[in-house]
Amino acid sequence: MSSQRLPLNPAGERLEALLRQRIVYLDGAMGTMIQQLKLQEQDYRGDRFKDHPGQLKGNNDLLVITKPAVVRDIHRAYLDAGADILETNTFNGTSIAMEDYAMTHLVRELNTEAVKVARQAVDAFKAANPGKDAFVAGAIGPTNKTLSMSRDVNDSAKRDVTFDQVRDAYREQVDALIDAGADLLLCETVFDTLVLKAALFAIDEAFEARGARLPVMISGTITDASGRTLTGQTTEAFWNSVRHAQPISIGMNCALGGEQMRPHIAELAKKAEIYVSCYPNAGLPNPLSPTGFPEGPEDTAAILETFARDGLVNILGGCCGTTPGHIAAIRRRTEKYPPRVPGEVRPALRLAGLEALNIVGGPGTFVNVGERTNVAGSRIFKGHIEKNDYRAALAVAKQQIDAGATVIDINFDAGLLNGTAAMTKYLNMAATEPDIARVPFMIDSSNFDIVEAGLRCVQGKAIVNSISLKEGHEEFVRRARLCRRYGAAMIVMAFDEQGQAATLADKVRICVRAYGILTEEAGVDPQDIIFDGNILTVGTGMPEHNRYALDFIEAVTEIKRLCPGARTSGGLSNVSFSFQGNNKVREAIHSVFLYHAIKAGLDMAIVNAGMLEVYSEIDPELRDRVEDLVLCRRPDATERLLEIAPRFAGQKTETDQSKKNEWRSLPVEKRLEHALVKGVDEHAVADTEEARVKLGRPLLVIEGPLMDGMRVVGQLFGEGKMFLPQVVKSAKVMKTAVAHLEPFMAAEKVGGSTQGSFLIATVRGDVHDIGKNIVGVVLACNNYAVTDLGVMTPTERIVAKALELKPDFIGLSGLITPSLDEMVNVASELKRAGISTPLLIGGATTSKEHTAIKLAEHYDGPMVHVGDASLVTTVCSDLLNPAKRDGFIDDLRTEQAEMREAYEKQQPAVVIPLAEARKRPLITTAPVQPAPRKPGVTLFERIDPAAVAEIIDWTPFFVTWSLKGGFPQIFKSAKYGAEARKTFDAGRAELDNIIRNNRVHLRGVAGLWAARRVGDDVEVFADEAQAQKIGRFHFLRDQRQRPKVDTCRSLADLVSTGPGDHLGAFAVTAGQEVEDYAASFKQTDPYRQIMIQALADRLAEGCAEWLHREVRKELWGYAPDEALTVEELVDEKYAGRRPAAGYPACPEHTEKAEIWRLLNADRLGCTLTETFAMNPAASVSGLYFGNPQSIYFDVDNVGRDQVEDYAARKGWTIEQTERWLRPVLGYKT
Repeated sequence: MSSQRLPLNPAGERLEALLRQRIVYLDGAMGTMIQQLKLQEQDYRGDRFKDHPGQLKGNNDLLVITKPAVVRDIHRAYLDAGADILETNTFNGTSIAMEDYAMTHLVRELNTEAVKVARQAVDAFKAANPGKDAFVAGAIGPTNKTLSMSRDVNDSAKRDVTFDQVRDAYREQVDALIDAGADLLLCETVFDTLVLKAALFAIDEAFEARGARLPVMISGTITDASGRTLTGQTTEAFWNSVRHAQPISIGMNCALGGEQMRPHIAELAKKAEIYVSCYPNAGLPNPLSPTGFPEGPEDTAAILETFARDGLVNILGGCCGTTPGHIAAIRRRTEKYPPRVPGEVRPALRLAGLEALNIVGGPGTFVNVGERTNVAGSRIFKGHIEKNDYRAALAVAKQQIDAGATVIDINFDAGLLNGTAAMTKYLNMAATEPDIARVPFMIDSSNFDIVEAGLRCVQGKAIVNSISLKEGHEEFVRRARLCRRYGAAMIVMAFDEQGQAATLADKVRICVRAYGILTEEAGVDPQDIIFDGNILTVGTGMPEHNRYALDFIEAVTEIKRLCPGARTSGGLSNVSFSFQGNNKVREAIHSVFLYHAIKAGLDMAIVNAGMLEVYSEIDPELRDRVEDLVLCRRPDATERLLEIAPRFAGQKTETDQSKKNEWRSLPVEKRLEHALVKGVDEHAVADTEEARVKLGRPLLVIEGPLMDGMRVVGQLFGEGKMFLPQVVKSAKVMKTAVAHLEPFMAAEKVGGSTQGSFLIATVRGDVHDIGKNIVGVVLACNNYAVTDLGVMTPTERIVAKALELKPDFIGLSGLITPSLDEMVNVASELKRAGISTPLLIGGATTSKEHTAIKLAEHYDGPMVHVGDASLVTTVCSDLLNPAKRDGFIDDLRTEQAEMREAYEKQQPAVVIPLAEARKRPLITTAPVQPAPRKPGVTLFERIDPAAVAEIIDWTPFFVTWSLKGGFPQIFKSAKYGAEARKTFDAGRAELDNIIRNNRVHLRGVAGLWAARRVGDDVEVFADEAQAQKIGRFHFLRDQRQRPKVDTCRSLADLVSTGPGDHLGAFAVTAGQEVEDYAASFKQTDPYRQIMIQALADRLAEGCAEWLHREVRKELWGYAPDEALTVEELVDEKYAGRRPAAGYPACPEHTEKAEIWRLLNADRLGCTLTETFAMNPAASVSGLYFGNPQSIYFDVDNVGRDQVEDYAARKGWTIEQTERWLRPVLGYKT
């Protein structure tokens, strides 16, 4: 029986009941309390150990034998202070830790006595307080060893101890704690997850041996500002790595104070479906404090009260520096708050390296598993291993990751190779390489002993490749239970006692049988099961092999239907083995196979991540014949492919092209940034000197490219995307560069005063910064010192910079509607940090009303909406002027209070019930447009910028510069005409320069598909018969009662419910190249930077116009004779419309994800941020409606009924839906 199905002990049931009722309280520090007693060596020795060799002072665990009353009194003090759970004094209670004191023989006695002392305190407390309960938690520390790091700088594979030694040490401790009567176990202060996994392995064994289990609490330790454990894991990766143990709680303790711990607790509260604990230190260490830590009881309690108030925690307590006084204060201030209610999390296969990888399944989540770290599949890799060149072998893994692999398959099955030793050495070395260790590993071997050896080296959550029923039912269950005990997901091959499944029926039969055994007997979570239905070779010339690929694809769909929660995978290279030596044909087979398998539901495949052709870019004739082969569309498919295969033999593939030194051809500014981020100092002096000559002054090199690069390093480190060793390398490059510049700076004098200081940032998830940059230029021209944090700035970075710089003003910018929620978050966190600096709000979606009604209540300081860059200096000047400041703030707050009052009194607009609104659709009478001439997806790799420039709509260009008027009428404006002409001429000259010097690379992709309306959704299909659905767009319906408008429109109304209609989608971008070009002028010529950004926006919009015309005339072809002028294009005199997600007709941004998936739009070099902004910012996307009666309209006043309906359609919670639809809701939230 799986130990996780064993009955819970009675104390565990009482604890679970208590956790459901209220916040539960742990005790505080044992060591702090002992330290304050100033015990001497003799106190530790007593009579029993008076002759023991070596010093014993500091071995606090020993006091349960030599001074039990001291420990018992501390326990009782914590119980009297309000603790519900006592931790036994066994933090170092393993033979590994006790080895330092030569007391390994005392481990069982120490743990037994520690439980006994704690139990005496609990029993006495309960006797004195009838009706109160308390619990004894067996405390299990991290030992003083690590399994994921080497202490030998010359041998990264070396470890001081083995997994088995650590497991055995923990088993001895756990057995003693359980046998002595502990109510629960607490694994705490975890800095190496692999050590914890050894403990959890031992705990699971102990439970199974006794036929019962105790609750297990897990508490990790984030060691510094990088937000990672000492061995490099993020908070979510840590949780993914240990959730297999099904603990009662997950949390954090030690190393940090509560303030620093909050982001990590908040993340656990969001990601974990179990109870969350938090017991921080009393601040960061302060040796001058009596306890060694600065926070008194009320300080710590005040911080943790915010955790309780915000619903983040279920268990609170204290670690280093905390005392009974702290616990009493924490309980007093937090017991009025209800406990956090653990929420459901989306089902997923949750893996981890140093970072988490969650595979939820469905569109856009396919995972490439790198196959080249396999001695059986890569001659190069095998050669490195045979030569004992493990460094070169690690580089193969790095290459796979750089090429797009998000999991690495590792295999050492070779006849003369010691697979166990090779696997152990390789994984131990890989664990010390952050660029490799960040991804999950797939431990691949036909020898399960080698698999186990690999699992003993991996701190993250790995995948075992593989187990099957081949060895029989009993062995299958044994291996599955071991995989679960090690905390690994598992690939299950479609293989049983009768052999390998080749047919569709056998694949499904074996997998369904295995699923039942795994979930019912082995206790395996369905989410940790990955079925491999066997990808077998096609094109062999044997008719019985013709359906191999198709059978696999069809099996994927059936297996996922019959085995809920399970994922699917396969080894891709097998399918094309008949064409070995012809890489071009093999790439085509792989891409076609994946294209159809992914649509069928395939979640991952083991591939050479650099050897995949883009499906749409395969030679059309080759692709057609490959599809005949893969989909078994004709009996002569193999012969027909063989006919043309020789034409493609010998063609170079992408993997033949070396890209190692491409960065050396970049501009010097970008070379310096690359060197800093990558820690490459080989060219640092030469590039720094080149930059100094180019920029003219050494200070400009430091403030420009060097600081730009270090800002990137800082951001990546702060986001946990770089690790401490890498940052040290970056600092070395910076030091080298600055050292070269110092002699040139010696004679220069830099100084001067400023008007004031301004910290400005575009909020998280938003990439738009033209407006922000303009504000920065305006402020700089008015002698303000501006610190620009850039775009997509994490909240914690804004808060940290504000605390560090103490600026006079903070500015937040955002263009897309989700940024409004981010601004609320920033304001709240600034307030929580005690910051009340004037906060200026700007951006296209912001307004004075929204700032007053939705934002200002979250901030204590003045919050001012600045709608125009020209107003910012006036606002700042008034707030800096002592004679005007108070009056300005009073007037501001009065105005905002009036706005809020008016809003509260405002009669809500009439919301038409959804059922009624759907009876009033937009009715069109025009016949549907003909079928597209070129259905499917068409990629435009290079669009002529000169052609696009001819159809630019210039009016928004002037809006960027705050010049009001349409083009070309603005030139006649008495107020703006002269400046408009000057700006336009400068813009045209810069545009000519951009085009002439190839500074812009316009790209686009368009898709056209058969479509039909289903309610307020539109489904799209790969075929005209509408048999193969490939996507679904969700639309909203207007529910506002509008004068003189009787319809309640939805974009879905523009598509027919029957056959014959179509829908299109597109994405275009001006590219990263022009974005980088603009950024190169940030320090030296900010005006030019903004000009280039404004032109990039115009080019992107012009590109969308150009592509739409191409669709109307050529791809869809419903307007082949269209010959509109530029003015007519701008005025939209054509048939059809192209609404964009996030705009009034479809205001919900996440629909862009479906566009991206269907178009594979990432290949444009344009991606979506976490709030679905397009990056680079000069990008446009949307849908194509061909209906001649298509119009743009607003969707507004969305009612609760439609929110509930939309949530059901999207698979969201109501809270999620309200967040994304907030700007158009017809009710208050």
